[in-house]
Amino acid sequence: MAARESLGVLEEQVLVWNDALDDARIRSLVSETPLQQQEYNELSRHVAAANAEMQRRSQEVRSLMDERDELLREWKPRDEHG
Repeated sequence: MAARESLGVLEEQVLVWNDALDDARIRSLVSETPLQQQEYNELSRHVAAANAEMQRRSQEVRSLMDERDELLREWKPRDEHG
């Protein structure tokens, strides 16, 4: 399922970005420079947007799986005569 694969890729990216965000936070605290704080703020917005997209895709996958399950419950196999 393409939606599930897309979600998996995004989840991996968000993990990497969260690590980068932690590093940027520490650099901004240690250096106390406006540039480091700006870098952290920009990355923070980026990670927040990625997390929101991940939630949206996760909901989409759940919805598709629910729809699939409902169709399978309603499905009646054909006999040998059609």
